[in-house]
Amino acid sequence: MNGLESRRGGTRAILWTTLTVLVVLYAFPFVYMLFTSFKTPIETNAIPPTILPSTWTIQNYVMALSTQGVPQSFVNSIQTAVMSTLISLVLAVPAAYAVTRYRTRLGRVFILLALVMRMVPAIVVGAPLIAVFHNLGLSDTSFALALAQTTISLPLSIWLMASFFEAVPDELEESARVDGCSRLGSLWRIVIPITRGGVAVAAIFAFLASWNDFIFALLLTSVRAVTTPLQIANFQSQFGLDWGTMTSLAVLYSVPVIVLAIVLQRHIVAGLTLGAVKG
Repeated sequence: MNGLESRRGGTRAILWTTLTVLVVLYAFPFVYMLFTSFKTPIETNAIPPTILPSTWTIQNYVMALSTQGVPQSFVNSIQTAVMSTLISLVLAVPAAYAVTRYRTRLGRVFILLALVMRMVPAIVVGAPLIAVFHNLGLSDTSFALALAQTTISLPLSIWLMASFFEAVPDELEESARVDGCSRLGSLWRIVIPITRGGVAVAAIFAFLASWNDFIFALLLTSVRAVTTPLQIANFQSQFGLDWGTMTSLAVLYSVPVIVLAIVLQRHIVAGLTLGAVKG
């Protein structure tokens, strides 16, 4: 018995050690970026590089936020991400519900095509959208950018919501319809409240798809709707990259998604475990 417990303890120690190493390796780039944002210009270009700054300064943050266009780019990023997330959810929820409840051959083909569209490179979609939005008078607007980013987030949202809806027993909706609830009413009053964790998961993935987008922003914006990733890329000159300002702006740009993940973490965990067991 003691030997079995000893082996279990050794296995647990190995697993925790492996997990710790993986977390450290994954977190190190962000931690290094955070420390770099507090370095002086001389230290950011020092060879060999150092991890911790010898002299801490917030000058990089002051410089980044005082640069023309940076505050507005944050507003554009938030505005675009919120619009893209809402559009994605409004379209994904009924589409996934129809596929999982009617279970037709056409529905299976549709969800397969959604997966195929998720694999299409963004540049393939973005290039023709330049002409489309120009003809519609939507060039360099946050709404056009949100629509373009939805082409990336929508297929994933449909797949996620379909898996969550599959976990909801049909008997619950049948009982609601016996009591006089319509199909749309059962979706709104029964299915969505049960799968609110799944909706949170789909929302955060859609938000991240927009928040992290660079290709569509590069192709479809120029002045008015420029987002922060483009502003970060603009901190370069003929003499090289302004690492201090770039990293400080990147740290600031990471804060909203970190806060969002912390606020929604309970719903995210519930949503990720929702589709594990049906019934």
